[in-house]
Amino acid sequence: MPVTVPARSARPRAALRIALLACSASACVAAGASQGGDTLGMAAPTHPLARVVPSAEVRWQSSMAAFAAADREQQPASDGVLFVGSSTIRMWSQLSQEFRQAPVVINRGFGGSTMADCHYFVKQLVVQYRPRQVLVYAGDNDLAVGRTPAQVLASFQGFVQTVRKARPDTVIDYISIKPSPSRAGLMPQIRETNALVEAYVRTLPNARYIDVFSKMLDARGAPREDLFRADRLHMNDEGYALWRSVISAYVRPAAQGEEASAAAARQPGVGLSSASYQP
Repeated sequence: MPVTVPARSARPRAALRIALLACSASACVAAGASQGGDTLGMAAPTHPLARVVPSAEVRWQSSMAAFAAADREQQPASDGVLFVGSSTIRMWSQLSQEFRQAPVVINRGFGGSTMADCHYFVKQLVVQYRPRQVLVYAGDNDLAVGRTPAQVLASFQGFVQTVRKARPDTVIDYISIKPSPSRAGLMPQIRETNALVEAYVRTLPNARYIDVFSKMLDARGAPREDLFRADRLHMNDEGYALWRSVISAYVRPAAQGEEASAAAARQPGVGLSSASYQP
């Protein structure tokens, strides 16, 4: 009598395949981390893992792992001031010293990131730290890859909504997109994005738009070359000094009138943009 061999289920094979892919991902993460990069070689749509893991998770896995490792070594205290965004934030190595008036300053910049990435990772980058103030710098990388000003605004709106759902009283400050000389061709989009975000911020309680854009233009309205490194994209020490002079007025310890300013900020549209608000 012939013996009937039951067909093997596809589920174990699928589970094994996913496990193998996960191992492959771990190896790639380790390789990427050792090289100090964020692109893990898996972002291409032809890579099998791209069908399982979102591209943002793939691209920024080493950065998120580095933040998690830093937290395990020393978990930042809650109620701090958190800076988040692209390489402009990541490369601000003296951030804590620059704003020592705040007892806790957290840097969660990851180079090359977009406003869309900040929105995607907002719970990991911001919400889990329970900050009292968040300063966001992102948007120019979005424009550089072809996203529109309206799309940048939509990402920022999603970012704000997620933070506010978890932390209704957290102050959210948007640092305007800077006018990098290497991206002078994007100036119309940069101006439009800044205008859209400023108008949106004016409708929010506990939110401010910080204008660094206009301070970084010369008398002709062109980007100031003296504020940038040789790549004409990232700021030099003079650029960061200018940022510190503008932003420091917005970063204050809670003991020095924070409660009063927060109460005023709870009224939407009450002069909280840099154009009308005097911190």
